[in-house]
Amino acid sequence: MASKPGILTDWPWKPLGSFKWVILTPWIAHSTYSFITKDENERDIGYFLIFPYMMVRMLHDQAWITLSRHRTSIGKTRILDKGIEFEQVDRESNWDDQILLNGLLFYIGYMLVPEGSHLPIWKTDGVIITTLLHAGPVEFLYYWLHRALHHHFLYSRYHSHHHSSIVTEPITSVIHPFAEHIAYFVLFAIPLYTTVITRTASIASFAGYLAYIDFMNNMGHCNFEFIPTTLFSFFPFLKFLIYTPSFHSLHHTQFRTNYSLFMPIYDYVYGTMDKSSDKTYEMSLKREEGSVDVVHLTHLTTPESIYYLRLGFSSLASTPQSSKWYLYLLWPLTLWTSFMTWFYGKTFVLERNNFKMLNLQSWVIPRFHVQGDKLNKLGEVYIKSYPQLKIKIVDGSSLVVAIVLNNIPKETTQVLLSGKLTKISYAIVNALCERGTKVTTMYKDDYDNLQSKLCSESKKNLVFPGSYTAEIWLVGDQINEAEQKKAPKGTLFIPFTQFPPKKLRKDCFYHTTPSMLAPSSLVNVHSCENWLPRRVMSAWRIAGILHALEEWNVNECGDAMFSIEKIWQASIHHGFRPLKINPLIKA
Repeated sequence: MASKPGILTDWPWKPLGSFKWVILTPWIAHSTYSFITKDENERDIGYFLIFPYMMVRMLHDQAWITLSRHRTSIGKTRILDKGIEFEQVDRESNWDDQILLNGLLFYIGYMLVPEGSHLPIWKTDGVIITTLLHAGPVEFLYYWLHRALHHHFLYSRYHSHHHSSIVTEPITSVIHPFAEHIAYFVLFAIPLYTTVITRTASIASFAGYLAYIDFMNNMGHCNFEFIPTTLFSFFPFLKFLIYTPSFHSLHHTQFRTNYSLFMPIYDYVYGTMDKSSDKTYEMSLKREEGSVDVVHLTHLTTPESIYYLRLGFSSLASTPQSSKWYLYLLWPLTLWTSFMTWFYGKTFVLERNNFKMLNLQSWVIPRFHVQGDKLNKLGEVYIKSYPQLKIKIVDGSSLVVAIVLNNIPKETTQVLLSGKLTKISYAIVNALCERGTKVTTMYKDDYDNLQSKLCSESKKNLVFPGSYTAEIWLVGDQINEAEQKKAPKGTLFIPFTQFPPKKLRKDCFYHTTPSMLAPSSLVNVHSCENWLPRRVMSAWRIAGILHALEEWNVNECGDAMFSIEKIWQASIHHGFRPLKINPLIKA
């Protein structure tokens, strides 16, 4: 929002929320009905294609979003080293409003301007006129409109909303107040309306011009440079006709330079060219991929989870993973992406973060489940195979144990252990028994296995057969629905695995998977980790960061367990905070 919002700042359909596209329903229905019922020589394919082309534009924008986020996470040719946060993602979540506005105005224009109906597929003269009118009047008028928007009166009421994004993403290009978009539409309509009234318009000139605007807008707001220097070496005049991402990035950091739309010529003519434009461009192209200090390996959880990746839909990635009804409508795409993850099989970079001089990356293994305990004993086999390996493998077990123990009130006298036994559950049971808390289990095999791991003093606090009356349940994988139903009302379920239990009881309370709130100094956090809330990171991810910060030159994998108290104190020291669970919030 602008610092002093002016009139027509909000979009008219803002109250409709995610149902805003319903306003196009009458036109979509009418154009489709007309196309189906009329004879072939009477059909107006241009009228029918308005809505489908709006969808193509959205796909085009999404492709740029994915590409830009992937390239900036790698770091090569990145322009700004700063990151974005949830505030920017929320502010830019309505990026499709301008496409909706365009569709609405095109439908209205079709009804009000008879010359705009039954357009041919191609007319060469219309394409030439559109090109010339954009290069001339449109670029010139935009330059001065843009400078006017930077006057303090208009800037504070309108254009400051766009400039709130210092580090730009492709969709930043269309994040403006409603009134500003109206001005832009009038400006870009000059070539379109001119060709319509001169009977030179065509479907190709309309679609091509919109595609050009979208392409240049998205390209100019990427935070990575990719236009090669050879292009300007062979064609020097192009530097006056084509801007680069670094050129426009300087406008967002310097504010009073590089005002041009897509053609920098007017900044050269009127002396507003930023003096560091060429240097920034060259330095961005030379920027190599930086070294990585900590890598967090993750994987997809469900077929639909691919939409929640930072590289996917930004609005979904910025919220905890959950079932959305409209994702079921995408099942053909979901099925296709599921096959692609199996065939592609190559790990890719998901995101990059910075924290206390550390460069952090998350890598995605394109699988829905990785059985590391069965395949390589959580990394131990890999360490034994490469004894000279310089990197350290950290599975985060010690921090998981520390978080679970600190989620259990000190005055607790009894807990119930349920689910598959792991080295984490062994460590939790051992710690609880040592502090005098009774741990009960309902399975004889689990009891025998746990007994073999405990010291003689602690064995007396392990109880079998237990009962389902405990008010705190420690749950792992493979806890079933029947067991949950046996829990008394008000039971607190505390998971110690990466996958949380299914919330079946509305009269009980559920903790998240072991996790902590990240400090504000950990930057470029604008997506949620699986089903965790915003800025909450899993213990497995935090543990690797802590090992790097403390320079602990040890592996934590296989059966090895790092000091629980030591890693807990380190997490608090470096600003990670336990989650405050509201006891009034139930499943």
